[in-house]
Amino acid sequence: MFAVHTMRIDLNADVGESCGHDPALMPHITSANVACGAHAGDPGVMRDTVILAREHGVAVGAHPGFPDREGFGRRDLHLSPPAIERVVVDQVAALAAIAAAAGVRLQHVKPHGALFNLAVRDRAVADAIARAVASLDPSLILFGLPASQLIAAGDAAGLRTAREAFADRAYRADGLLVPRTEAGAVIDDAAHVLARVVAMVRDRAVTAIDGARVPIDFDTICVHGDTPGAAALAARIRAALIASGIQVKSLSTP
Repeated sequence: MFAVHTMRIDLNADVGESCGHDPALMPHITSANVACGAHAGDPGVMRDTVILAREHGVAVGAHPGFPDREGFGRRDLHLSPPAIERVVVDQVAALAAIAAAAGVRLQHVKPHGALFNLAVRDRAVADAIARAVASLDPSLILFGLPASQLIAAGDAAGLRTAREAFADRAYRADGLLVPRTEAGAVIDDAAHVLARVVAMVRDRAVTAIDGARVPIDFDTICVHGDTPGAAALAARIRAALIASGIQVKSLSTP
């Protein structure tokens, strides 16, 4: 796990999902979570996305999800832990090979959608993901929600872990994200997003959807690449952080 540094943060985004925002988004982020062909993307898109990240000096990570293109990886496919381990290994290995051919080494792994959410609370799923990552490259950083089973599993597997916060997602009083199926789960007011992100980094706390003040400790902040206006939002978030004296750097940058 990374040491707390209240004046430095990584800004990541989910990319390679054929949403059309990546070229405009990439200059403003520091870590890219590249879809690995299961919920979105294909080898050509993966290669193009890795090269785009390389050109902008952005760290590259794998974004494996359930093989569910129709549901964009946001449906639980009820796979067994061994099946989940195989799914993650196959996807991360595929991206690692494409990245290596482009002269890029992966920095991290961040599960996508339903797989990420399951790993928050289900230790068997979290352990399967951590095993998959450790078996491929134990130097990879595993992203997960703070205090989640995924972070615990990564720590237990000897991986470096990075706790992730979300710029445009509402939180519950228990520190978990409000499910996308509920009203108010995604925050679309850019001014609100900017103010809360700076406050989250400086105060290590977030205001939940019910008004409760929730402590939150994290190393990286996500801007969803499929959100309309994602590139402009990422640019404004980065500018607001820098203006507040907060360094924006990838986790692998000294």
